[in-house]
Amino acid sequence: MELNYFRDRLFDLLNDSEGMGIADLNADERNSLLTVRTENGNVFEIVCRQAAGKEDGWRTDGRPQTDCL
Repeated sequence: MELNYFRDRLFDLLNDSEGMGIADLNADERNSLLTVRTENGNVFEIVCRQAAGKEDGWRTDGRPQTDCL
């Protein structure tokens, strides 16, 4: 999956979500940044970038992740 496709799909998912209390959503494609403003006034930034060197899993110590959230 390419980064631009992932970012666009993430935007669509957030934009179409109900029940999350999102008041506004802005995409800054130049900086691969999504800015989310919630109904209660909180602002969150999501930076989309492809992780280099983490093809073996989420961990940075080289061991594959085995636990679930």
